[in-house]
Amino acid sequence: MGRAGQALREVLESYSITQSQLATALGVERPIFFRWYHEQTDPSAERVTEIVQAIQAINSEASREFVEIYLGNLTTSQPQELTKFNAEQLPQSDQVDVATLSRLFSDCTTSYKYLFFLSLLDILKRRQFEVLSSISFQELIVEMLANAWYPYTYFKLSFGTQDKIAQKLDSLNLEITEPILKFTDTDKKLLRSTIASQNLSDSISHLKRYVPFRLVASFLDAELKAENVSKGRGNDLEKVIPAIAEKHFDVKKPLYKFNNTDYRDCQSLFIHPNWASYLEKHYAIIRGWASWEWVKYMQKRNPNIPNIVNKIFMPQQRGSLSPQTKYWKQILDFQPINCIYSGQPLDSKKMSLDHYLPWSFVAHDQLWNLIPTDPSINSSKSNYLPSDKYFNDFVKLQHFGLKVSSQILSYQKWLNTVESYISELKMNDPDDLLDFEKLSKAYELTIQPLISLATIQGFSPDWLYD
Repeated sequence: MGRAGQALREVLESYSITQSQLATALGVERPIFFRWYHEQTDPSAERVTEIVQAIQAINSEASREFVEIYLGNLTTSQPQELTKFNAEQLPQSDQVDVATLSRLFSDCTTSYKYLFFLSLLDILKRRQFEVLSSISFQELIVEMLANAWYPYTYFKLSFGTQDKIAQKLDSLNLEITEPILKFTDTDKKLLRSTIASQNLSDSISHLKRYVPFRLVASFLDAELKAENVSKGRGNDLEKVIPAIAEKHFDVKKPLYKFNNTDYRDCQSLFIHPNWASYLEKHYAIIRGWASWEWVKYMQKRNPNIPNIVNKIFMPQQRGSLSPQTKYWKQILDFQPINCIYSGQPLDSKKMSLDHYLPWSFVAHDQLWNLIPTDPSINSSKSNYLPSDKYFNDFVKLQHFGLKVSSQILSYQKWLNTVESYISELKMNDPDDLLDFEKLSKAYELTIQPLISLATIQGFSPDWLYD
């Protein structure tokens, strides 16, 4: 499941906070908290906010660490500030309008504002917050599409049926290479270059119609009222906002202005120097807050999808499978195993580990979903969902591995090894893992709904080995 359980365990153990203490502070029943703690279910993004606040009331340092573990690499630097990601806790300033910034994502119904602002932050950071040169709409749309590619295209999350960013990604003919798929594309440089090679004129035109004009208008409410201009749809906001932003840029200090006062000729924007200084100084906090708002928005759009927080941004390079590989090699060395897909004997020196449910769906490397196979077969299966014909053999292989490991490992080490089976398959008694009928039933109750959900989400089902 997601990171909430891991974060809870680490923080509660480190700071001697009991499950009962935090459950009481949250006002939730112990069984519910128990399932979060053991990663059997994920709390919603809204509930995670409440968890942060409850831990904050008990121990502010523990709250900081919880957020750091939960958000992981979504933000960088100054982890001591990451607990301040709530809008009302954004750092105050007498130079810029932080109150308006804090309301930026109120009542958002599409991905535009989130992706626009996050992309603006990415570009500014890459430029080391230099503001003398403008940021073109072309650069912004490329950054937005790059930020949207992993959650939408790779992880197949829903942005909403009317979302234009998602529709544009569907229309692109991108040549996705291994560094992008293996998460070694530093700063999404290759992905951005690949997207930039496409014809994006229609996306830029659409972006110009809505996002940049409406977003900066929030910082110029009084000035728009003085001009009798409404911010509602179907008006002339985009026609007047460039001139108003230019006129009040030095005094009112909106987030940015445009390269031209005629909206038809607007092709780029200039960040206000005071805002650049504020964003640079508090980058970790602002990025954490914006990332958090984006996570909450996407969780509402994808309420049943596991591990949302790991699918919103480009993942860090995949972790090592050494412990899992060692586990299955021990099983293979104990007794020969045939591949469930090909029926051929497996070689412990040449085997590969297959995610029965694709990694891009579950976003984890837990043993209960891993089995040995031939590298070429693993490559062929890729992100496809396996045919039902393999299910019984998959469970038999897992059962065999559990039985063998229970014999060759000490009981305590075996319990530690099979922890993910117990939590994910919702089996209260570890010894039930050794009962084939109980294990098969638990897998059926766990995997079949996930396969149905993954199919609805867009993963290709019924893969068969040729």
